Parts: sequence; structure tokens; C-alpha cells
Amino acid sequence: MTFDIIIVGAGPAGLSAALYASRFRRSTLVIHDGRPRAAYIPLTHNVPGYDSGIAGCELLERMTRHAQNCGATFVQERVTDISLANGLFHVVDGNGVLRSGRAVILATGLDQNEPPLDEDVHQAAINAGVLRYCPVCDGFEHQGERIGVLGCDTSGAAEALFLRGYSDDVTLLPRRDVELSAEEQRELEQAGIHIVSEAVSRFEPTDRHMLLHLEGRSKPLAFNVLYPALGSRPRNRLAHQLGLKTNAAGKVAATSPFVTDMPGLYCVGDLVEGLDQISVAMGHGAVAATKVHNWLRECDGQTPHAVLGHD
Repeated sequence: MTFDIIIVGAGPAGLSAALYASRFRRSTLVIHDGRPRAAYIPLTHNVPGYDSGIAGCELLERMTRHAQNCGATFVQERVTDISLANGLFHVVDGNGVLRSGRAVILATGLDQNEPPLDEDVHQAAINAGVLRYCPVCDGFEHQGERIGVLGCDTSGAAEALFLRGYSDDVTLLPRRDVELSAEEQRELEQAGIHIVSEAVSRFEPTDRHMLLHLEGRSKPLAFNVLYPALGSRPRNRLAHQLGLKTNAAGKVAATSPFVTDMPGLYCVGDLVEGLDQISVAMGHGAVAATKVHNWLRECDGQTPHAVLGHD
């Protein structure tokens, strides 16, 4: 079977695209590896309409069910290869199964660079609220608390300055080395950011605090929450296979939900340059699915121009 649209990824972007595509009555396949970043969010408070917050898994379950009820098909498998030949996109999964689609939406997302914690300890720290990755998402929930930012470079400095708007007690710590000049450190301190020069040697999350053990210090520093500013790795392998260019951060162009250099190919969500937020991802999905639908109508001669026979 050849699908109208194949969507790779089942986070908020891919699921929004699946909902719109299936409601356009397009045969829609969502193929994903079961690792959407939103699944690891214990409770998010900035998804519009959920003023009490909603768990990432619950949001994804609701969105999946919604798309399925409208006709979308789901397959949980990792995509290993993607190509375009004879006007069709060919998607191969880890079992060697090939599926074809007239159009593709890549919603592959990104992976965060994390501090060295065992997976179960890492998730427990997130669930306890002492480890967070998105100041835009939940800085509001940490007003007045003692906040640590891991990563003593320009990225960490930017994150610390952002969080300074929520708390007077923000500390910037190096994972290994301080990569800021003495002048930059003075400017941050003048802005109210505390800077620690010793590297973090061990992370000890508890149910109420993140304890950071520093080289050369006998007592750990305790924070209500730690934000690692260690960067991320966009999952852009499939985009590269199809020849899309990425920027220095590994992301595709901000225009990718609207159009790419390859007809029938669109990209959405955290793979795209811009603001990595659930609401943005949802908007990307809606835009891309609509663009795909209209592009397919043009291909099939279903536009008013074609139907009415205008020259």
C-alpha cells in the first residue's frame, strides 16, 4: 500500500500533523521509535487549556487516540533509511520493511545532552522536579527557588540570565571547565548570577533537592532545581539522507513546515530552527499537514484552477 502521507515521529508535532492529515481524509501512516521527548515530561503547565498541567505521556496518549479515531495508522519501529525514487518516498524500518508515501513529514525531534546519571535515577530526578531542561517551559514554577544552571559558557550564561527573572538565587556551574572570560563573569555577577569555578564531580538527586558535589569541596551545594545547559542533538539523520541542509546547531530551516527544497517533504517540531515548545510543534504539524494536502491536490488536478480549466 502506498500512503498519501508518511509522518516520521510521534511527538506533539507529528501527532498534530497526523490529526490534520487524517481529517483531510488522507491515508496517513505515523511511524516512530517510541521515544518522543515529551513522554519524559512529568507535568507541563504551558500547554494552552491545561491550567493544572498535564503529564507528557497523557498528552501524547490523547493526541494519538485522537489521530487514530480519525483514521491515522501507527507503527512503532525505528526508521533506518529514507529515499525518494520514481515520485515516491520509500521508508525502511529496522526490520527491513519498506513503506511508500507520496509525501513525508519529518517530526524526528532532538535528544538532550544530559548529566551523567543512570537512566532510572535521571527519570526519578525529573519526576521529583529537581532536574529540568526547559526554562521557558517551567521557570514560572520555580519562582523564588534556589536554581542551579550547569554549563559555564555563553549558552549557560543565557539560561542563567533568563532564569534570573524568576529568582534572586541563580548559580552558574561548570560541567568541567569555566569557558567564560573574567570580564564576562564580572558582568554576570553584576546581573545577580553567582558563579562557581569548581567542576561538578557528582550529581546526587533527592526527592526535594539536587545535591552537587564539587571538586575540592567537602560539602555539596543544594539546589531546588538544576537546569543543564549542555546543548542538544537534533535527530537529523533522515533529513540529511534526503539532502536537506542544516545549520550549525543541526536544525533544518525555520521555513521547513511550509516548504523545503524537495517537493512533498516537510519538517516540523524540534528538528526545525526556532522555539522548542509543544505549542509551536503543534502549529508546525497543522501547517505542514495542510501544505501537504494542498500540494497533493495540485498534483492530482483538484485545484479550482485545474478543475475550471483556466488558462
